[in-house]
Amino acid sequence: MVFAGWISVALYISFILYVVIGAARRTKDMASYAVGNFQFSPAVVGLSLAAAMTSAATFIINPGFVAYYGLSGVLSMAVFLPLGSFFSLIMLSKGFRKIGNTVKAYTLAQWVGARYESKGMAFLFAVLSLLLITFIVLICVGLTQVLSITLQTDPLYTLIAIVIFTFGYMMFGGANSMVYTNFLQALLKVVVAFLLLGSGYTYFAGGWADFLARLNAIDPNLTSAYNPESPLFRDFFEVVICQLIVGVAVVCQPHIITRSLMLKKDSDVNRYLTFAIVVLTLFFFVVFTGLYARLAFPDLQVNGKALRLDATMSTYIATQFSPITGLLMMLGLLSAGLATLEGLIQSLSITITSDLIKPLLGGKLPLSEIIMNRLVIVFLGIVAIFISYKQITHPDLSVGIFAQNGVYAYFAAMFVPILFGTFLKNVPAIVPTVSAIIGLMVHFSVYYGRLTPYMATGTRNPGIAAALAIIAAVGVGGILQLILSSSSSQQSKK
Repeated sequence: MVFAGWISVALYISFILYVVIGAARRTKDMASYAVGNFQFSPAVVGLSLAAAMTSAATFIINPGFVAYYGLSGVLSMAVFLPLGSFFSLIMLSKGFRKIGNTVKAYTLAQWVGARYESKGMAFLFAVLSLLLITFIVLICVGLTQVLSITLQTDPLYTLIAIVIFTFGYMMFGGANSMVYTNFLQALLKVVVAFLLLGSGYTYFAGGWADFLARLNAIDPNLTSAYNPESPLFRDFFEVVICQLIVGVAVVCQPHIITRSLMLKKDSDVNRYLTFAIVVLTLFFFVVFTGLYARLAFPDLQVNGKALRLDATMSTYIATQFSPITGLLMMLGLLSAGLATLEGLIQSLSITITSDLIKPLLGGKLPLSEIIMNRLVIVFLGIVAIFISYKQITHPDLSVGIFAQNGVYAYFAAMFVPILFGTFLKNVPAIVPTVSAIIGLMVHFSVYYGRLTPYMATGTRNPGIAAALAIIAAVGVGGILQLILSSSSSQQSKK
């Protein structure tokens, strides 16, 4: 099994390198690195989005939460969060793409700066994008868990190898390679999703009622819509309201919302969204597999040792599947992580290079943008190794909590600028700026200040902080816009 795992990984690496080398020949400048210069079909871009939007968290980390806390986790992460995300994708994609193409924006920071005619805003959101490093860490940890268990290697050396390989090839291919690797990764993930969801068919021999009865016998909270014993799924507000709000705002990440800029025609958007949403529905529902894992490990132990939440899916696959199928699953989980990691490396490195370093140096870089971008990727890789290893050895319940705190803070700040910029006209730059600062302040105040009863003790739920932050940002932004619009209208009448 271990030998076959090494062979499979070697073949997978060879394929990735083949695609990247071919794409690198077409990547000559920052524009081609950011949005590519190939003619991408809507289906390819849609599947690329589906692959990038559902990462190692969806396939590796989140099923662990479901194994620990039950059906409430399924409702939260496979029903209500996707509903919010799909609504937001449909509502925002066309408007965002239209503005992005008009101003020739390659990053979210550039989009915001151009939309509101404010270099200061572009710089602010470039700084805030550094919060996405937490998401990179989550994926690195998830991939390390999968590969170290499958290949029987030391987690630290496995982590270093993953970072060197992934960050290394992303220095050259950019969008030209990423869209096609994401497309093929999505196809592999579709196969793995069906295998995972079908792996527990024996548990349904007595029907759905018998399946629930088995879970109920382990812990009645596992079959409840809300789990008061969990840190994330305790009641209607956490499971439904928070996840709908977070789902709407989660689209406001650079590796997600900017994907529509890779389409060549406006008429492609509907087909792009259709392909993406159909496949995303399948991918999000993979968390249901966590219930199978709980039935397989009812006391959350393996060989007398406690089963860590982040290692639940890796252990389930290693113990429940045949060696050949297990290898396919491992490659699917590897694809789940790499698909999103590629998008994050690409978008974050461009933002740091073009929107952070370049302005700090007065608009002139000592090297070409593409070379500087590669140096930034090296820096990000080093940071990822140090933080990821700490999360592997000393997590707060799960690396998912760490990542959610950073990512949720980012899109809590980003939501109003994108929302108002897409749908409203004549929005003064002060409105999205103040809203972003309010969103950031509320999020971190609630989380670190343990505000509200939800955050009082134990593991804190970043979704609570993010939902309250988004509500506050939209409220303040809306009121400020009304005041300034009214004042401007009165002045024009005079």
